[in-house]
Amino acid sequence: MGKRVALVLAGCGVFDGSEIHEASAALVHLSRGGAEVKIFAPNIEQRDVVDHLNGSPVEEKRNVLVESARLARGNIQDLAELKANEFDAVIFPGGFGVAKNLCSWAVDGKNCTVNEHVNSTLQAFHSAKKPIGLCCISPVLAAKVFPGCEVTVGQDKNVDGRFPDAETASAIAELGCKHICKNVNESHVDKANKIVTTCAFMCKAPLHEIFDGIGTMVQEVLKLA
Repeated sequence: MGKRVALVLAGCGVFDGSEIHEASAALVHLSRGGAEVKIFAPNIEQRDVVDHLNGSPVEEKRNVLVESARLARGNIQDLAELKANEFDAVIFPGGFGVAKNLCSWAVDGKNCTVNEHVNSTLQAFHSAKKPIGLCCISPVLAAKVFPGCEVTVGQDKNVDGRFPDAETASAIAELGCKHICKNVNESHVDKANKIVTTCAFMCKAPLHEIFDGIGTMVQEVLKLA
């Protein structure tokens, strides 16, 4: 029987929701790994709505759960209904929606607050010693909720111009966590906390390398489960 995995989304679209390629990659690798997946998102209003053609905010309101349903092909549930005892692992794709909707990192950085249902979900899986997978910017959720944990968002310096958000690693360290430098096609496993992270689009890399990196994260999560 395949592992039961919850996938938590933050909307639809890189600038105000979940990064679509990351969500899709996670789902493909989970499918290949024989996992049974259910998708969740918080039933809240998005912090903002961005026109993805020009990158500018628009005067519009959208709901995170409703927008996430686009990625889930309609098969999605309110995050408030997620019960950790029904799953073997949980995975959070990245995208600015994580830093805007699942927490306030986009505005407050290391002083951010985490959505109550996101926080309770992370705490429930961690307390049950069940693995948590995170990619791109979503490792900051673990850094905020679990001081002392180990995560990666890629490199802590903008190596060859490929890691423009390298300062995120410093903010993670300021939270009392250990940042582990990894390449885009790698993931890091914090065995003590069962947290698996990979940088994905935090690195400017070809799509197939990002896809492969997410694959290593999913594989490690399934092993720990």
